[in-house]
Amino acid sequence: MIIEFSGIIWFWKGPAPHHFVTVPVEQCGDLKAVSGFVTYGWGMIPVKVRIGKTEFKTSLFPKNGGYIVPIKTTVRKAEKLEEGDTVTIHLEVI
Repeated sequence: MIIEFSGIIWFWKGPAPHHFVTVPVEQCGDLKAVSGFVTYGWGMIPVKVRIGKTEFKTSLFPKNGGYIVPIKTTVRKAEKLEEGDTVTIHLEVI
């Protein structure tokens, strides 16, 4: 499954601070439909992500009935991204 969407980078200040982009509600239904086949626990979905010219592997985190995409520091630096920036995400479930 491949989806593409745009979202705003936000920062979570929890015990393990990290940057994320929320997957729009429209795409979450499709992801939930395949999650049972690909999740490896806690509802995490392994994905390959492309932002700009940078590709990386990560896992979608379930949150509030939807999913969020963690954005690695190396990706933010490579693409010169900061909290509040809007990015287009190309996402492939693997």
